[in-house]
Amino acid sequence: MSHRSERVLDVRALARVEGEGAMHVRVRDGAVEDVRLEIYEPPRFFEAFLRGRAHTEPPDITARICGICPVAYQMSACAAIEDACGIVVDPAVAALRRLLYCGEWVESHVLHIYLLHAPDFLGYPGALEMAADHRDLVERGLALKKAGNDIVELLGGRPIHPVNVRVGGFYRAPSPRELAPLRETLRRALDLAVATVGWVAGFDFPDFHHEHEMLALVSPGRYAIESGAVATTGGLTFPVRDFEKHIVEEQVPHSTALHARLAGRGHYLVGPAARYALNQQWLTPVARQAATDAGLGARCDNPYRSIVVRAVETVLAVEEAINLIDAYEPPARPFVEAPPRAATGFGATEAPRGILFHRYALDADGLVTSARIVPPTSQNQASVEDDLRRFVAARLDLDHDRLTHQCEQAIRNYDPCISCATHFLELDLDRS
Repeated sequence: MSHRSERVLDVRALARVEGEGAMHVRVRDGAVEDVRLEIYEPPRFFEAFLRGRAHTEPPDITARICGICPVAYQMSACAAIEDACGIVVDPAVAALRRLLYCGEWVESHVLHIYLLHAPDFLGYPGALEMAADHRDLVERGLALKKAGNDIVELLGGRPIHPVNVRVGGFYRAPSPRELAPLRETLRRALDLAVATVGWVAGFDFPDFHHEHEMLALVSPGRYAIESGAVATTGGLTFPVRDFEKHIVEEQVPHSTALHARLAGRGHYLVGPAARYALNQQWLTPVARQAATDAGLGARCDNPYRSIVVRAVETVLAVEEAINLIDAYEPPARPFVEAPPRAATGFGATEAPRGILFHRYALDADGLVTSARIVPPTSQNQASVEDDLRRFVAARLDLDHDRLTHQCEQAIRNYDPCISCATHFLELDLDRS
């Protein structure tokens, strides 16, 4: 079809992403002039809330930033505060933290795969409509998600916003006997996770590849989750404490969330595809086989296939959880004390959507004097806009409904967490 002088795609409610925003695309003379992913939710001021609070409080306060990945905020907060206080937790406590994080990876990835993203590939407007025709698939997803919730509930005290996490460890550590039933649940969940990889690998994926440098934590010898150094697919590596030397955040007029870029290198991507590219050699055995069977190769540059990477990471998280339970020995104490001191601490972990950085400055009494939190979605915004620019430019001849749907799906590839609120996004495509 020929390009019309003006064409507007207006999507007032993009479902199946988290938060409120808008996207505007301007096309002039058959060329995409401007793409803006607008995030207009009011700033949430958590960094300001933290000032003046005791150094023991950030894990509980920041957990409220997100109801889907509170563990990520707790773990990054703990890592930064413990760095400031100069303490190192017991290896058994560190293993429990990794186990808890595995639970969050499972429940978050499965939520995205089954309820937010799969309907796009199967031609349904949402999970409820998909369930009417594929009840068995949705029930499989819910059973798998429950396994992740069970881990978080057992270790964290409840499945959402855990209350058992503290600076220095946990208030209480479980006994091996308490973990035993969870292991049996996870053995069944592993089969469901492997089946999920095979299912999503069979989807029809558009031919599209991003061109961005990818960034993730790397912890040689095992797939990075709760710790590691920062690395990129372009060969850059640096310790977490140097994060702010390499990552530059900037305010843009059309977003209440900051945009991030690598100093001197440009925008970048974080998330499952980045982790996989930098850590795939350390996949657990079942996860490695699942990735091979899915045809992933050494890295995944097609954002549409990110759903396959999330499924492989779900296998890894379940398999890793089983291994951690098998090797578990209760710590002598569930936590170590973190005496306050005047210092600045840095921490980063891999939230389901990508690297999550925290930095806290403390005074001699342990009060927070400044805080900085860099979440995954803000780091991805500029890259998502760039991908959308190229995606739309190659599809200007599509009819209204199809182009609208594909733009919506293109955004969901990145599983953006605009906030932990409900899901609206407006898309205006102005052709003039």
